[in-house]
Amino acid sequence: MTEIIFKTIPKDLAEFQALPEAAMSMPQQTAALAVLALSIYPKDKDSSLQMMNYLRGPREMNGIDKQFIADRFRGRDYVPRAYFKDAVPSNDYAPSLPYTIQVSEGTVMQEGMEKVFIVSGGADSPRPVTLRKAKDGKWYLWEYSSILLGIKAPESTNPWA
Repeated sequence: MTEIIFKTIPKDLAEFQALPEAAMSMPQQTAALAVLALSIYPKDKDSSLQMMNYLRGPREMNGIDKQFIADRFRGRDYVPRAYFKDAVPSNDYAPSLPYTIQVSEGTVMQEGMEKVFIVSGGADSPRPVTLRKAKDGKWYLWEYSSILLGIKAPESTNPWA
């Protein structure tokens, strides 16, 4: 398991691209950056989507991709916070600092494609993210929908908890 650690959450694309992990030389870096990019979606959708486009490389988001993300966040702004270490339903997904994301070592699916798994305090099992290596040597997001699905609600919103 690799731990990717961020001291702060970037406010815009320029700060995001300035992160050392934005070199995307390892699949785990790109997967962790996706969580970081999605974590600002509730406050700044445009910047979040710009970051996601950066992570997708030559395959920009289309309207369906953007709508999928919007639908997953409807009433569930806590979802990306569930991937930060120590963020669990009982503490309303309040992560410990620095922001730490745990990502498994990659499994080669085929030449130039790897699948990693991100640990979540709001899911019973780690969530898969598939990455693809481009000619420039960077690992780009290929499939990541699982990280936006099936995260338990914070206990503060559960009348039965």
